[in-house]
Amino acid sequence: MVPLYSSLGDRTRPCLLKNILYVHIFVCTCVYIISVCSGLNARKPPAPKQRVRFLLGPMEGSEEKELTLTATSVPSLVNHPLVCGPAFTHLKVGMGHRLDVQASGVLVLGVGHGCRLLTDMYNAHLTKDYTVRGLLGKATDDFCEDGRLVEKTTYDHVTREKLDRILAMIQGSHQKALVMYSNLDLKTQEAYEMAVRGLIRPMNKSPMLITGIRCLHFAPPEFLLEVQCMHETQKELRKLVHEIGLELKTTAVCSQVRRTRDGFFTLDSALLRTQWDLHNIQDAIRAAAPQVAAELEKSLGPQLDTKELPSREWSWESQGPSSTLGPERGAGH
Repeated sequence: MVPLYSSLGDRTRPCLLKNILYVHIFVCTCVYIISVCSGLNARKPPAPKQRVRFLLGPMEGSEEKELTLTATSVPSLVNHPLVCGPAFTHLKVGMGHRLDVQASGVLVLGVGHGCRLLTDMYNAHLTKDYTVRGLLGKATDDFCEDGRLVEKTTYDHVTREKLDRILAMIQGSHQKALVMYSNLDLKTQEAYEMAVRGLIRPMNKSPMLITGIRCLHFAPPEFLLEVQCMHETQKELRKLVHEIGLELKTTAVCSQVRRTRDGFFTLDSALLRTQWDLHNIQDAIRAAAPQVAAELEKSLGPQLDTKELPSREWSWESQGPSSTLGPERGAGH
């Protein structure tokens, strides 16, 4: 698996968001596949295999120039690029937890066997980090700054202390919900050990759960939040900003949503669009392999098939040329 940095600068109207989201996902995946395949096909091809051919030629030492068949080793051109075309034309690529067109940040892709690990990553219910920027004083129909304006309000009474109090209430209510959806008896030793290791997770699908939220910057009308959550969508995070505004007896819209961490992948390990080439992608996969294996084994334990875990010996050749046609749908939402 490899983390990328995804961003779409242009703003779009809500009625087009669904179609543009699919186009954005398709374009990102296609660009990634083209970059990898181009790099693989640009490498020096291996030496062709030799095959034995019986060629007709003059018999040595014969004065009458008699012809005979002689066993000769010649290169086989069956797999030569000029005969069969490029060796790599498709790659099996899966996408993890998606980002909509108005969000940016870490976007995880799985290549080849890494697509199976996306499902394991989804089943581990790992948390994600976001920075969410809000703007006090107005409300829109889609909770975004550039949506259709619905209402304008004053915000002079809003202070940092009031905002922190609302955020603490939100975090407390979501932590209670997390325990409820985990189906754990808090009086047991198992629940205690999981709580100590920070492994309390919902057993199945649940609404958005916030495990941590705090204010990083407050300069009215702007404020910046850091949110740790799971099972979220970017639209729900924008709605959260709107609800925080209502709790503060004013209104608020979301001006930016940026994912800074997806499970164990962070911005530091993500590749920018200009870095989507074979060398950087291969280095990123090799660097992430030990961490992916360790974190999934820690979170899933006996449920995980250890044969599917990645290793540093991973190579593109192990995926095979022209493997299953991508892009393939990921396991996230």
